[in-house]
Amino acid sequence: MSDGSEKRRGTLLDIAAAVGVSRTTVSNAFNRPDQLSKDLRDRIMAAARALGVHGPNPAARMLRTGKAEAIGLLFHETLPFAFDDPAAVGMLRGVATACEKARSGLLILPAVKSPASRSAIHRAAVDGFLVYGFLNGAEAWAPLLRRGLPVVAIDNQVPDGVPFVGIDDRGAARRVAQHVVGLGHRRLGIISLESAVDGYVGPLDAARRPKMTFRTSVDRLDGYIEAIAAAGLDPDSVPVEERPASSEAHGRDAALALLRRAERPTAILAMSDRLAIGAIEAARSLGLRVPEDVSVAGFDDIPRAALVRPALTTIRQPLFDKGATAARLLLDAVADGGTIPPDRHLLPTELVVRASTRAPG
Repeated sequence: MSDGSEKRRGTLLDIAAAVGVSRTTVSNAFNRPDQLSKDLRDRIMAAARALGVHGPNPAARMLRTGKAEAIGLLFHETLPFAFDDPAAVGMLRGVATACEKARSGLLILPAVKSPASRSAIHRAAVDGFLVYGFLNGAEAWAPLLRRGLPVVAIDNQVPDGVPFVGIDDRGAARRVAQHVVGLGHRRLGIISLESAVDGYVGPLDAARRPKMTFRTSVDRLDGYIEAIAAAGLDPDSVPVEERPASSEAHGRDAALALLRRAERPTAILAMSDRLAIGAIEAARSLGLRVPEDVSVAGFDDIPRAALVRPALTTIRQPLFDKGATAARLLLDAVADGGTIPPDRHLLPTELVVRASTRAPG
């Protein structure tokens, strides 16, 4: 309990009275310093320090304006992954750049698949949400939509009424698979990203496929299968190994499972570049040459894809533009106080052929 001896923290009105200016002028000293002369701002800041004021009260500003001046990003993994995975980093750079231009804050809420983080949606002081990754099903979306704030999804399966920014994953996967089978490969293997929230590790076989819920994994697998079938091959004969995260370690593990099969594949299609790089490492550990003994293709075109040896054939997707486009849509709606049309914004992709793929034999 206070004994009454604590010094009361000053307010913007106290500073205004001490300097002999209006409260608006004091507010400008903190928020729009370019509108004041240096001498006046220095006098205001000196008075603020003397009164123990370090800026306007954010909570009071929210009550006054009804805005938090920040947007939330619901991320599908942990924060370390968000800043470690190159594809996620590229998307985050786009979001952060758009926020900086709009002078908006950014709050990242990780691991949206956990009950604790879903409850944090109710407490987040934001003006709207970006949803990146895997938020699937009406139950998962319900806490977010109940907030009544603008929402934009990135790489997500979305309910009706939610705008989407992403790529044609199915078409892009079909394109890279067409390249591989077009080289003459007839024994293929696939490394899949996680397909459901259960941490599964193992073959993505006929019994597993009905359980797939993650849009990205479903679409990429469908694209691969379409190209394989169009080449006259039996898609059911193509082994698929699923791993719960995009990492080199998971790529190595999955590729070893494929390459140790009696009918060793001559080409591997991986749903991310990190998985593909792990596959290259696995091939080398078995004494296999890439691409002479086994071709490897990835997806994303992260910076390392061009630097690994051999350089990786992959699908280039606009990671930065994906984040920036979604953030601009959301920030414009927040600024205008309007709604966002539930359109699908599909950004272009490109097949980048490098040295990791060649004709078999």
